[in-house]
Amino acid sequence: MPKRVMQGMVTSDSCDKTITVKVERRIMHPVYKKYIVRSTKFLAHDEENRSKVGDVVRIRECRPISKRKRFEVIYDQAAGKTA
Repeated sequence: MPKRVMQGMVTSDSCDKTITVKVERRIMHPVYKKYIVRSTKFLAHDEENRSKVGDVVRIRECRPISKRKRFEVIYDQAAGKTA
């Protein structure tokens, strides 16, 4: 199966090698047919502690690293920064 790749904003980097990423998605309301924004927070593994609060990063699904950490940060190799 392909791994999920999502983009979101870093909301916390206080833990060592772990960041909290807020991923927002737009869904249509079933009755009013207007788009509303829903968000989910994921814990992601940041091996090099590069990401800071406010950065926009891409995360990819991976093997379980801890109880709640199931994602890892994807680094853009060409630019030397997070994608």
